[in-house]
Amino acid sequence: MAAGLEAPDPLELAARLIRCRSVTPADDGAMTILIDQLQALGFSVTPYDFDGVRNIYARLGDKAPDFCFAGHTDVVPAGDVTAWAHGPFDANIEDGKLWGRGAADMKGAIAAFIGAAARYSAKTDPLPGSISLLITGDEEGEAVNGTKRVLAALDEAGERFDHCLVGEPSNPHYLGEEIKNGRRGSLNAIITVTGTQGHVAYPERAQNPIPPLIDIINRLYARLLDDGTDDFQPSNLEVTSIDVDNPAHNIIPERASARLNIRFNVTHTGAQLRRWIETEARAEEAAHGCRVDLDLRVMGEAFLTPPGDFTTLLQDAVEEVAGTRPALTTGGGTSDARFIKAFAPVAEFGLAGASMHKVNEHVPTQDIETLSAIYERILERYFSAFGV
Repeated sequence: MAAGLEAPDPLELAARLIRCRSVTPADDGAMTILIDQLQALGFSVTPYDFDGVRNIYARLGDKAPDFCFAGHTDVVPAGDVTAWAHGPFDANIEDGKLWGRGAADMKGAIAAFIGAAARYSAKTDPLPGSISLLITGDEEGEAVNGTKRVLAALDEAGERFDHCLVGEPSNPHYLGEEIKNGRRGSLNAIITVTGTQGHVAYPERAQNPIPPLIDIINRLYARLLDDGTDDFQPSNLEVTSIDVDNPAHNIIPERASARLNIRFNVTHTGAQLRRWIETEARAEEAAHGCRVDLDLRVMGEAFLTPPGDFTTLLQDAVEEVAGTRPALTTGGGTSDARFIKAFAPVAEFGLAGASMHKVNEHVPTQDIETLSAIYERILERYFSAFGV
């Protein structure tokens, strides 16, 4: 950090970011705030804009090891704004809390890390390595123009980082509760069965697509995917929708479809599960003489960063600052760590996520300060352990 420059106040920076209405894929100035702030701190910043989505990669230092912080400035929609006690993009501070969309997920964590990096670099000259940030504007949506494409561009440019911490709100209830050192994979499926429409009084002249669809679903539900592992809960299949779009009682419909999701652990791969669904669907297609169309999309593979020096370092830093030792867990949804895991060892630690994606999203202001102190301690421990 440049001499004489004060480290940014994490709470103030978080509030500035929240005031940007950066609902995926909009940016509304959030990246500009980060670029200006990081450049002022001495980071070199490279924008990566893909199909209207803004992303950045910033780096301070040119030596290995490179500790990377990853996060996203995009947020989910506010929903019914009249249900909010404070405007979702006003960033009000009241009752010791910062209110607003993105406070927990995850503008607060981005601000906390920038504050930590500024303080650490100000007292550590020269840096015993490098600090970088990979910030995307496309995490809450389809995640096709964000981290995945930035990583490909970095790889092509020969840019590498050695370890990564994603600032997702990993703690279910309170700061210091959990570190995510892995995530389940996710597969989305749409199964569509096409028959022949007809009058219910003449079923021999029609072909009802609903029974074969039910049979396919039953075949899938009949399998116990696994019993879980030491690090993961059992894989789970959930049917989320069955649609026929037939308001009439006297018509056999032409088409029926179902949507389902599988959250799977490391005992499976997305390709294996795709083949299984295809096999079961084709068996019912042959048995019923109907047409079955499949739309199968693997949204991310399961992965695990095994417990070791890196995860222990993170746990030690959290315990020293927050006073509690976080558990290593793999539950919850997906994150951009699913892309980063092929690039470098990765874990997730951020604020408490009890209010994320909800009306009246908020975090205690003290938690932002504490998280920033934790991130600073992580940097101290990291470069002490891995630095030159």
